Amino acid sequence: MPSQTEWESMAANLLKSELKRKGVTYAQLVEKLDAIGISEKEVNVANKLSRGKFSAAFMLQCLNSLGVTDLRLE
Repeated sequence: MPSQTEWESMAANLLKSELKRKGVTYAQLVEKLDAIGISEKEVNVANKLSRGKFSAAFMLQCLNSLGVTDLRLE
């Protein structure tokens, strides 16, 4: 069973993979989040993803702003 830190790392890697797949930088993600009414700073997004510490709501907001409709958890 993965530890809490391993789960956090998996979540961050999943979100980073989607950013890479879509060719979106952190700065562009901030713009996309702003377009759906979510105010974030680029440095805060980078910190959240590097630490892997963010809420499920933040992850869903990011995925929604990227236009992700399907996820593979494998």
